[in-house]
Amino acid sequence: MIPTQVDLGSDTATRPGPEMRRAMCEAEVGDEQRREDPTVRRLEEMAAERVGQEASVFLPSASMANEIAYKVHTRPGDEIIIDRWAHPANFEGGGPAALCGATLHHLDTPRGIFTPEQVERAIRPDDPHYSRTRLVSIEQTTNVGGGSVWELARMQAVVEVARRHLLRAHLDGARLFNAAVASGLPASRYGGMFDSVTICFSKGLGAPVGAVVAGTEDFCREARRMKHLFGGAMRQAGILAAACIYGLEHHVDRLKEDHENAAELARGLHEIPGLKLDPEDVQTNMVYLRTDGLGLKPGEFVERLLAHGVRMNAYPYQRVRAVTHLDVGRDGIRKAIEAAREVAAEALGATAKSRT
Repeated sequence: MIPTQVDLGSDTATRPGPEMRRAMCEAEVGDEQRREDPTVRRLEEMAAERVGQEASVFLPSASMANEIAYKVHTRPGDEIIIDRWAHPANFEGGGPAALCGATLHHLDTPRGIFTPEQVERAIRPDDPHYSRTRLVSIEQTTNVGGGSVWELARMQAVVEVARRHLLRAHLDGARLFNAAVASGLPASRYGGMFDSVTICFSKGLGAPVGAVVAGTEDFCREARRMKHLFGGAMRQAGILAAACIYGLEHHVDRLKEDHENAAELARGLHEIPGLKLDPEDVQTNMVYLRTDGLGLKPGEFVERLLAHGVRMNAYPYQRVRAVTHLDVGRDGIRKAIEAAREVAAEALGATAKSRT
């Protein structure tokens, strides 16, 4: 097996560069659990301001951040309205049920973006026979939805329905800054309308570890209690927070490069016979494609691609996902396209040969 030279499996593949490592080494630290780490406190203040909230809580991961938000907002038996393929519904180990005792009301959407009418229909009657609808959870950008960006007006309309029915609203903004860069709107325009907001630093912002959940001071006070309950309290965590601060200060605007590289990758893959995708669907740093035109299942395509030193991932709906990030430049994109071209040619050649 050739070592992976171009890793497009996820933007979590990013590694801290020399300047980020230097910031980590030089970070002033203290006991984070006792609220005595100055670097963590600085990050929490910065992050809260960036997403339009009063305060935030530093956490090891965005999955923990989502689950803590759900735990604060719901009680066992409550129901959360969410897209069927959103991250908390599929990729957090059943956390809403296991950690919060909450049920999920799945909405089916074309790209992870539902309508206010869908939310209205999903709200349960106030009747003891039903779960109590308590929370609406939105993912920005959408993951399985292809890195799509919720338009501000649509998001506002959904949150307005939640407010009218006295529901709470959570924004899973693991890639919120990708949405901000793509739309030209500050992250606070999205985040400020919610009761809680998750952001992740270990994706496009390039930190090795870290996330926050943000909200009001009262929300964060309870979130901090849940952080301890879930085992997320840390000690000299300023070393990690320093990397997140560096990402906020240096890696947000450069997300535009990732979006441009994703668009370039999509255009190149679109030209390869047997691969199916629409470059117009690419809004941020994710590219989804189908491989059935090659006679290959997604997993088979990914395995063959890896033999060429390029990593992508098989994903739901029989698709392959490629995610651009700061560790993959334009040369890497070209290599990925060429590797995909070779895999496709080999597959189509084998299919043609089997028919003769």
